Amino acid sequence: MPLTDLVASNAVIPALKVNTKKQAIQSLAERAAELTGQSERAILEVLMQREKLGSTAVGSGVAIPHGKLSKLNRVFGLFARLAKPIDFEAMDGQPVDLIFLLLAPEGAGADHLKALARVARLLRDPEVARKLRESGDTDAIYAVLAMQPASAA
Repeated sequence: MPLTDLVASNAVIPALKVNTKKQAIQSLAERAAELTGQSERAILEVLMQREKLGSTAVGSGVAIPHGKLSKLNRVFGLFARLAKPIDFEAMDGQPVDLIFLLLAPEGAGADHLKALARVARLLRDPEVARKLRESGDTDAIYAVLAMQPASAA
């Protein structure tokens, strides 16, 4: 299943310029607030709380910061490719350059976990990650996210 039901084309950042994990999360929270109408501070707080539990970097240069917000009415995704990789405290020690932010309503339960699993499955696919890294602009990145993953067929 493609990720287009989670992320809109205006929720793709092709070259986010940040130097630290905190800057990345702050920039993503700011953009997510613009697109969802939610409080940037609330988004940032929920993401930072989750990072305190352990890094959301899943390895191979990918991170999936996520959290739940009480006032959100649907699962929301935002994708960013970083202009240069940053340390995200990943278990494999690899710097992160692909970040998929996932926000869910407070009562989303299984939907949140299913969305998280779908994102992780897609971004951990080496072919998909390569295409995301090589895509030139927002439209090209969005087209990769919209692909039907071969492994899920």
